[in-house]
Amino acid sequence: MIDKPLTFLFDFDHTNNTTRPYVMKEFAENGAEALVLTDTLISQVIQNPRFAPVLEKNISDAGLTFVDSHAPFGVTEDLDVPDPKLRPLMLDRLKVAMRVVADFGVDTICIHTGNTSKQFEQYSLQDLDEAIIHSLEELLPIAHDLNLVICIENIWFPTNTPEKLLDIINYFNSESLGICYDSGHANLMAKDRGFQDSHPIQAWQNVGPIPYDDKILEKLLPHVVICHLHDNNGQYDSHLTPGDGNIDWRHIMPLLAKAPRLRSIQSEVIPVMVGAPIAKICRTFEELIEIA
Repeated sequence: MIDKPLTFLFDFDHTNNTTRPYVMKEFAENGAEALVLTDTLISQVIQNPRFAPVLEKNISDAGLTFVDSHAPFGVTEDLDVPDPKLRPLMLDRLKVAMRVVADFGVDTICIHTGNTSKQFEQYSLQDLDEAIIHSLEELLPIAHDLNLVICIENIWFPTNTPEKLLDIINYFNSESLGICYDSGHANLMAKDRGFQDSHPIQAWQNVGPIPYDDKILEKLLPHVVICHLHDNNGQYDSHLTPGDGNIDWRHIMPLLAKAPRLRSIQSEVIPVMVGAPIAKICRTFEELIEIA
Protein backbone atom coordinates (compact mmCIF):
# COMPACT_ATOMS: atom_id res chain seq x y z
CA MET A 1 0.00 0.00 0.00
CA ILE A 2 1.19 3.52 -0.79
CA ASP A 3 0.72 5.81 2.20
CA LYS A 4 0.54 9.07 0.26
CA PRO A 5 -2.39 11.41 -0.45
CA LEU A 6 -4.62 10.19 -3.27
CA THR A 7 -5.94 13.00 -5.47
CA PHE A 8 -8.46 13.08 -8.30
CA LEU A 9 -8.65 15.16 -11.45
CA PHE A 10 -11.95 16.39 -12.86
CA ASP A 11 -12.48 18.25 -16.12
CA PHE A 12 -13.95 21.34 -14.47
CA ASP A 13 -14.33 23.13 -17.79
CA HIS A 14 -17.69 21.30 -17.92
CA THR A 15 -18.91 22.88 -14.66
CA ASN A 16 -20.19 26.22 -13.41
CA ASN A 17 -20.84 27.73 -9.98
CA THR A 18 -23.85 25.45 -9.54
CA THR A 19 -22.44 22.14 -10.73
CA ARG A 20 -18.87 22.49 -9.43
CA PRO A 21 -19.83 22.10 -5.73
CA TYR A 22 -22.00 19.12 -6.64
CA VAL A 23 -19.12 17.37 -8.40
CA MET A 24 -16.81 17.99 -5.45
CA LYS A 25 -19.34 16.57 -3.00
CA GLU A 26 -19.81 13.54 -5.26
CA PHE A 27 -16.08 12.84 -4.98
CA ALA A 28 -16.24 13.23 -1.20
CA GLU A 29 -19.28 10.92 -0.98
CA ASN A 30 -17.24 8.26 -2.77
CA GLY A 31 -14.34 8.44 -0.34
CA ALA A 32 -12.08 11.03 -1.96
CA GLU A 33 -10.20 13.42 0.32
CA ALA A 34 -8.32 15.56 -2.20
CA LEU A 35 -8.66 16.94 -5.71
CA VAL A 36 -6.22 18.35 -8.26
CA LEU A 37 -5.98 22.12 -8.62
CA THR A 38 -6.27 21.85 -12.38
CA ASP A 39 -5.09 24.05 -15.21
CA THR A 40 -8.72 25.06 -15.78
CA LEU A 41 -9.23 26.20 -12.19
CA ILE A 42 -5.90 28.03 -12.11
CA SER A 43 -6.76 29.80 -15.36
CA GLN A 44 -10.12 30.85 -13.95
CA VAL A 45 -8.47 32.34 -10.87
CA ILE A 46 -5.96 34.20 -13.04
CA GLN A 47 -8.75 35.56 -15.24
CA ASN A 48 -10.94 36.52 -12.29
CA PRO A 49 -9.26 36.86 -8.87
CA ARG A 50 -12.71 37.04 -7.24
CA PHE A 51 -13.14 33.39 -8.18
CA ALA A 52 -10.45 32.32 -5.68
CA PRO A 53 -12.60 32.67 -2.52
CA VAL A 54 -15.50 30.96 -4.32
CA LEU A 55 -13.27 28.01 -5.13
CA GLU A 56 -11.89 27.92 -1.60
CA LYS A 57 -15.44 27.74 -0.23
CA ASN A 58 -16.41 25.02 -2.72
CA ILE A 59 -13.55 22.75 -1.73
CA SER A 60 -13.97 23.44 1.99
CA ASP A 61 -17.73 22.84 1.96
CA ALA A 62 -17.12 19.47 0.29
CA GLY A 63 -14.66 18.51 3.04
CA LEU A 64 -11.85 18.19 0.51
CA THR A 65 -8.47 19.81 -0.07
CA PHE A 66 -6.29 20.53 -3.07
CA VAL A 67 -3.06 18.54 -2.84
CA ASP A 68 -1.32 18.83 -6.22
CA SER A 69 -1.70 21.03 -9.29
CA HIS A 70 -1.21 21.32 -13.03
CA ALA A 71 -0.16 24.56 -14.69
CA PRO A 72 -1.99 25.81 -17.79
CA PHE A 73 -0.33 24.25 -20.82
CA GLY A 74 -0.21 24.57 -24.59
CA VAL A 75 2.02 25.56 -27.48
CA THR A 76 2.60 29.11 -26.21
CA GLU A 77 2.37 28.25 -22.50
CA ASP A 78 5.06 25.58 -22.08
CA LEU A 79 8.69 25.86 -21.00
CA ASP A 80 10.16 25.28 -24.46
CA VAL A 81 8.67 28.38 -26.14
CA PRO A 82 11.67 29.61 -28.19
CA ASP A 83 10.19 32.74 -29.78
CA PRO A 84 11.60 35.78 -27.94
CA LYS A 85 8.36 37.66 -28.57
CA LEU A 86 6.30 34.98 -26.81
CA ARG A 87 8.62 33.95 -23.98
CA PRO A 88 8.00 36.88 -21.59
CA LEU A 89 4.25 36.30 -21.53
CA MET A 90 4.71 32.54 -21.13
CA LEU A 91 6.97 33.09 -18.14
CA ASP A 92 4.64 35.68 -16.62
CA ARG A 93 1.70 33.27 -16.91
CA LEU A 94 3.62 30.51 -15.18
CA LYS A 95 4.82 32.82 -12.41
CA VAL A 96 1.24 33.87 -11.69
CA ALA A 97 0.08 30.24 -11.83
CA MET A 98 2.74 29.28 -9.29
CA ARG A 99 1.60 32.04 -6.95
CA VAL A 100 -2.03 30.94 -7.29
CA VAL A 101 -1.03 27.37 -6.42
CA ALA A 102 0.97 28.50 -3.39
CA ASP A 103 -1.96 30.65 -2.20
CA PHE A 104 -4.09 27.50 -2.12
CA GLY A 105 -1.50 25.76 0.06
CA VAL A 106 -0.38 23.33 -2.64
CA ASP A 107 3.34 22.51 -2.79
CA THR A 108 3.73 20.79 -6.20
CA ILE A 109 2.97 21.96 -9.71
CA CYS A 110 3.29 19.99 -12.94
CA ILE A 111 4.61 22.17 -15.76
CA HIS A 112 4.98 20.78 -19.27
CA THR A 113 8.38 21.10 -20.88
CA GLY A 114 6.52 21.48 -24.17
CA ASN A 115 6.40 19.52 -27.40
CA THR A 116 7.76 19.92 -30.93
CA SER A 117 5.02 22.15 -32.29
CA LYS A 118 4.72 23.03 -35.99
CA GLN A 119 4.39 26.64 -34.86
CA PHE A 120 8.09 26.56 -33.96
CA GLU A 121 9.35 24.28 -36.74
CA GLN A 122 11.92 26.89 -37.79
CA TYR A 123 13.67 26.27 -34.45
CA SER A 124 15.94 23.28 -33.85
CA LEU A 125 15.45 20.68 -31.13
CA GLN A 126 18.48 22.17 -29.41
CA ASP A 127 16.76 25.57 -29.43
CA LEU A 128 13.76 24.04 -27.67
CA ASP A 129 15.95 22.24 -25.14
CA GLU A 130 17.81 25.46 -24.36
CA ALA A 131 14.52 27.33 -23.97
CA ILE A 132 13.45 24.83 -21.32
CA ILE A 133 16.66 25.41 -19.38
CA HIS A 134 16.37 29.19 -19.60
CA SER A 135 12.75 29.05 -18.45
CA LEU A 136 13.60 26.96 -15.41
CA GLU A 137 16.53 29.22 -14.57
CA GLU A 138 13.96 31.98 -14.12
CA LEU A 139 11.22 29.93 -12.46
CA LEU A 140 13.12 27.76 -9.98
CA PRO A 141 14.14 30.62 -7.64
CA ILE A 142 10.47 31.60 -7.44
CA ALA A 143 9.49 28.00 -6.76
CA HIS A 144 12.03 27.91 -3.93
CA ASP A 145 10.63 31.08 -2.39
CA LEU A 146 7.07 29.72 -2.62
CA ASN A 147 8.05 26.28 -1.23
CA LEU A 148 6.92 24.70 -4.49
CA VAL A 149 8.37 21.77 -6.41
CA ILE A 150 8.14 22.14 -10.20
CA CYS A 151 7.52 18.71 -11.70
CA ILE A 152 8.37 18.08 -15.35
CA GLU A 153 6.51 15.28 -17.10
CA ASN A 154 7.38 12.43 -19.44
CA ILE A 155 5.23 12.75 -22.56
CA TRP A 156 6.02 11.24 -26.00
CA PHE A 157 7.95 13.99 -27.77
CA PRO A 158 11.69 14.49 -28.34
CA THR A 159 11.64 17.30 -25.76
CA ASN A 160 10.43 15.11 -22.90
CA THR A 161 12.03 11.69 -23.15
CA PRO A 162 13.30 10.20 -19.88
CA GLU A 163 16.86 11.07 -20.90
CA LYS A 164 15.94 14.70 -21.58
CA LEU A 165 14.14 15.01 -18.26
CA LEU A 166 17.04 13.47 -16.36
CA ASP A 167 19.49 15.80 -18.10
CA ILE A 168 17.41 18.73 -16.85
CA ILE A 169 17.17 17.32 -13.33
CA ASN A 170 20.93 16.74 -13.19
CA TYR A 171 21.70 20.16 -14.65
CA PHE A 172 19.88 21.98 -11.86
CA ASN A 173 20.27 19.50 -8.98
CA SER A 174 17.54 21.37 -7.11
CA GLU A 175 15.06 20.23 -4.47
CA SER A 176 12.61 22.59 -6.17
CA LEU A 177 12.62 20.43 -9.31
CA GLY A 178 11.34 16.90 -9.73
CA ILE A 179 9.53 14.51 -12.05
CA CYS A 180 5.85 13.94 -12.71
CA TYR A 181 5.61 10.34 -13.89
CA ASP A 182 2.73 9.81 -16.32
CA SER A 183 1.72 6.17 -16.68
CA GLY A 184 -0.34 6.67 -19.83
CA HIS A 185 2.43 8.51 -21.63
CA ALA A 186 4.94 5.86 -20.58
CA ASN A 187 2.67 3.14 -21.95
CA LEU A 188 2.55 4.86 -25.35
CA MET A 189 6.34 4.81 -25.44
CA ALA A 190 6.82 1.32 -23.97
CA LYS A 191 7.08 -0.66 -27.20
CA ASP A 192 6.21 -0.81 -30.89
CA ARG A 193 2.79 -2.43 -31.06
CA GLY A 194 2.58 -2.32 -34.83
CA PHE A 195 0.09 0.53 -35.12
CA GLN A 196 -0.04 2.41 -38.41
CA ASP A 197 -0.73 5.58 -36.43
CA SER A 198 -0.24 6.60 -32.81
CA HIS A 199 0.66 9.67 -30.82
CA PRO A 200 4.38 8.71 -30.74
CA ILE A 201 4.38 8.03 -34.50
CA GLN A 202 2.93 11.49 -35.11
CA ALA A 203 5.48 13.12 -32.79
CA TRP A 204 8.58 11.42 -34.22
CA GLN A 205 7.75 11.14 -37.93
CA ASN A 206 10.04 14.02 -38.92
CA VAL A 207 12.64 13.39 -36.23
CA GLY A 208 13.85 9.80 -36.42
CA PRO A 209 13.21 6.34 -34.98
CA ILE A 210 10.92 6.30 -31.97
CA PRO A 211 12.98 5.50 -28.83
CA TYR A 212 10.58 2.96 -27.35
CA ASP A 213 11.46 2.23 -23.74
CA ASP A 214 9.75 -0.10 -21.27
CA LYS A 215 11.85 1.09 -18.33
CA ILE A 216 10.73 4.73 -18.14
CA LEU A 217 9.51 4.54 -14.55
CA GLU A 218 12.64 2.70 -13.44
CA LYS A 219 14.81 5.47 -14.92
CA LEU A 220 12.79 8.33 -13.44
CA LEU A 221 11.96 6.72 -10.09
CA PRO A 222 14.59 8.47 -7.90
CA HIS A 223 13.17 11.85 -8.87
CA VAL A 224 9.41 11.15 -9.04
CA VAL A 225 7.55 13.63 -6.83
CA ILE A 226 4.03 13.32 -8.23
CA CYS A 227 2.39 10.98 -10.72
CA HIS A 228 -0.46 11.02 -13.22
CA LEU A 229 -2.08 7.60 -13.37
CA HIS A 230 -4.45 6.61 -16.17
CA ASP A 231 -4.72 3.88 -18.78
CA ASN A 232 -4.73 3.40 -22.57
CA ASN A 233 -4.12 0.67 -25.14
CA GLY A 234 -0.71 1.97 -26.19
CA GLN A 235 -1.88 3.94 -29.22
CA TYR A 236 -3.39 7.24 -28.09
CA ASP A 237 -3.40 9.25 -24.86
CA SER A 238 -6.89 8.16 -23.81
CA HIS A 239 -6.87 8.91 -20.04
CA LEU A 240 -8.95 5.84 -19.22
CA THR A 241 -9.68 4.35 -15.82
CA PRO A 242 -6.98 1.83 -14.80
CA GLY A 243 -8.06 -1.59 -16.01
CA ASP A 244 -9.72 -0.23 -19.15
CA GLY A 245 -6.40 -0.31 -21.05
CA ASN A 246 -3.39 -2.62 -21.07
CA ILE A 247 -1.02 -1.12 -18.48
CA ASP A 248 0.44 -3.67 -16.04
CA TRP A 249 -0.52 -2.01 -12.76
CA ARG A 250 0.93 -4.83 -10.67
CA HIS A 251 4.30 -3.79 -12.07
CA ILE A 252 3.78 -0.02 -11.81
CA MET A 253 2.35 0.37 -8.32
CA PRO A 254 5.01 -1.52 -6.29
CA LEU A 255 7.67 0.48 -8.13
CA LEU A 256 5.97 3.79 -7.34
CA ALA A 257 5.84 2.80 -3.68
CA LYS A 258 9.66 2.85 -3.70
CA ALA A 259 9.98 6.40 -5.10
CA PRO A 260 11.92 8.24 -2.37
CA ARG A 261 10.55 11.71 -3.19
CA LEU A 262 6.93 10.73 -3.88
CA ARG A 263 4.38 13.11 -2.35
CA SER A 264 1.04 12.10 -3.86
CA ILE A 265 -0.78 9.71 -6.18
CA GLN A 266 -3.07 11.31 -8.76
CA SER A 267 -5.90 9.90 -10.80
CA GLU A 268 -5.58 11.64 -14.15
CA VAL A 269 -8.57 9.82 -15.55
CA ILE A 270 -10.60 12.56 -17.28
CA PRO A 271 -14.13 11.67 -16.15
CA VAL A 272 -16.40 13.60 -18.52
CA MET A 273 -14.15 13.10 -21.55
CA VAL A 274 -14.08 9.32 -21.20
CA GLY A 275 -17.50 8.87 -19.59
CA ALA A 276 -16.09 7.37 -16.39
CA PRO A 277 -18.37 7.49 -13.31
CA ILE A 278 -16.81 9.18 -10.29
CA ALA A 279 -17.74 6.20 -8.11
CA LYS A 280 -15.90 3.80 -10.42
CA ILE A 281 -12.78 6.00 -10.50
CA CYS A 282 -12.64 6.34 -6.72
CA ARG A 283 -13.22 2.62 -6.19
CA THR A 284 -10.58 1.67 -8.75
CA PHE A 285 -7.91 3.88 -7.23
CA GLU A 286 -8.58 2.63 -3.71
CA GLU A 287 -7.96 -0.87 -5.07
CA LEU A 288 -4.91 0.31 -7.00
CA ILE A 289 -3.02 1.71 -4.02
CA GLU A 290 -3.65 -1.52 -2.13
CA ILE A 291 -1.61 -3.57 -4.64
CA ALA A 292 1.52 -1.44 -4.24
